[in-house]
Amino acid sequence: MNIPANLKYTANDEWIKVEGKVGTVGISDFAQNQLSDIVYVEIVAAEGETIKKGDTCATLESVKAAADVFMPVSGKIIAVNEKLPDKPELVNSDPYGEAWMVKVEIADPAELDGLLDATAYEKHTQEKS
Repeated sequence: MNIPANLKYTANDEWIKVEGKVGTVGISDFAQNQLSDIVYVEIVAAEGETIKKGDTCATLESVKAAADVFMPVSGKIIAVNEKLPDKPELVNSDPYGEAWMVKVEIADPAELDGLLDATAYEKHTQEKS
């Protein structure tokens, strides 16, 4: 399982890559593996929208289940991955790259302190398996 050390994670299997005040959000390799083949992606957050930590930013459907993707931090959505709904399989093949879902201007950087680092997230996934 791939758990990049430069990302922060939620207990619900979202990741965020922080670059300055901007966070890029997606789901982890563990999550895409649990869901299996992703067949549908809907980004429900809109560019320009202010969204709170814990709000749904996307919905995924796989051959096994449906799942919501929750925001790991609060902020203003500055970009959405518009190609993902047409290529949902990217969530399986490149969860940390081309399958990013939204980019957010982080409102409160202190919210990042409540997220898991790679070591803690790896332990968390082992407990869930």
